[in-house]
Amino acid sequence: MNVPGAPNPEAVLEWASTVQGTSDKILRRLAGEYHEDEWGFDEEFTEAVFPIFEFLYSTWWRVQVEGAANVPGHGRALLVANHSGAIFPFDGAMIATAIQKEHPLPRWIRAMVLNWAFDLPFISYILRRLGGVSANPANLGRLLEEDQPVMVFPEGQKGFGKSFADRYRLQRFGRGGFVEVALETGTPIVPVAVVGAEEIYPKLGESKPLARAIGSPYVPITPTFPWLGPLGLLPLPSRWRIEFLEPIDLSGYGAGSSEDRSLVFDLSEQVREQIQEALYRGLVARGPAFL
Repeated sequence: MNVPGAPNPEAVLEWASTVQGTSDKILRRLAGEYHEDEWGFDEEFTEAVFPIFEFLYSTWWRVQVEGAANVPGHGRALLVANHSGAIFPFDGAMIATAIQKEHPLPRWIRAMVLNWAFDLPFISYILRRLGGVSANPANLGRLLEEDQPVMVFPEGQKGFGKSFADRYRLQRFGRGGFVEVALETGTPIVPVAVVGAEEIYPKLGESKPLARAIGSPYVPITPTFPWLGPLGLLPLPSRWRIEFLEPIDLSGYGAGSSEDRSLVFDLSEQVREQIQEALYRGLVARGPAFL
């Protein structure tokens, strides 16, 4: 019996086979040599695990994408997105997957990651090899100077760990550090609105004892976690929609413009408002989360 909105059983079996092959490849690589850049990015590792993200993208979350071509196909670019996930940052993974699958000139996207994530041994290993870089202005500036496409999540931990009641309500963007770096490097900003990630782990509360035990700022309580143990980490199969908005060109601003606090605030608010409006549009266009 097929449940409306549920993943196709044949696709699930095909994915299981792909995961097995991918796991074998990863284990072989762990026993041998591999190449990584100065940031820890390992393209071969990323390609090896990419089928898992493809399954999540195409089958589990059935992601719909609009405006992928708005991301520059060459040179530096700063993708600024809303943040959520509660347990795992799947929003960043799906943005990167969308560029690989939908963009006419696909390339790997680097991601600014909250520093505490790199204190978790296994998570740190995975994040670095998938292109994650510790979030700070210096690292962001260096990546953009290398003409890399980079995504940032200005809501930070407040966005990632927001409660289910606050879903799709953007948190504050801080002091606009991402705008300062974009102005200094002449990088176009591409706002990105992600609908769907708020429902994969509906956060109902937090467990402070578990957070202290693993060294995390917080551990969410969801309808399935920690009640179902490891099974509770399985994300719900919500329907996703990702919209890449038109780039904001900053090349016309002169030297020293990043020191103009009024300009930085105005641009930060412009990006935030564009993403918030796109989230409302996306929610209407997507319709029910699970049907």
